[in-house]
Amino acid sequence: MDLAIVIPVLNEAENIPALLEEVDAALGSPGGYDIVVVDDGSSDATAAVLEDCRDRYPQLQVVRHAASRGQSAAILSGVNVAGRSWIATLDGDGQNDPADIPRLYDIIRRAPAPVWLVNGYRRQRRDSWLKRLSSRVANRVRGFVLGDRTPDTGCGLKVFRRSMFMELPRFDHMHRFLPALVQMQGGEVVSVEVEHRQRRHGQSKYGVHNRLWVGLVDLFGVFWLQRRVLPPPGDKEKD
Repeated sequence: MDLAIVIPVLNEAENIPALLEEVDAALGSPGGYDIVVVDDGSSDATAAVLEDCRDRYPQLQVVRHAASRGQSAAILSGVNVAGRSWIATLDGDGQNDPADIPRLYDIIRRAPAPVWLVNGYRRQRRDSWLKRLSSRVANRVRGFVLGDRTPDTGCGLKVFRRSMFMELPRFDHMHRFLPALVQMQGGEVVSVEVEHRQRRHGQSKYGVHNRLWVGLVDLFGVFWLQRRVLPPPGDKEKD
């Protein structure tokens, strides 16, 4: 296994210990994986909890933002310091099940070369009706405009090659558009159904309000990129 699990967190002190324990139990391969937790400017006890976890999990790396920069920036920071060829991203609230990571990792390792991203699909969402509704509308609008053929682009559980990710365009909220960005570069995306659980502690920190309205600007920005991107190497231009 040559895998780094990148986990962005914002004020998740109550959820971190159990989540790290589950990751360790799911992977169970000492030396074969790293955990990179990015503390996105938390104001609770997240920093102290992570410090306490270092002794128990020697594979744990912690990156801290002085102020919250958003989920995409946190993922970027984690991938930047990850020293593995493959990356799995995981939400820090415990709603993704780490037990799904080995299965997604195995799928992408065995997939044909054009598959660059395995994207989790939360068919059975364990969220409030408002969050489910906003995500459903956002996914349908995004799919209609971008044609990314991905039913759940907002799922935090994804597995991809680090080198591929480092070549993607970078912008705020890019994590919501990873399937379209991968496809723009000539890669394929596979969606795999994964477990989704109720949040154990606290509330969503990155908010529901920006799923529809703030994302519209980014949506049309990605739409513009789709029509301006250069062909992948090896592709012939059509007359």
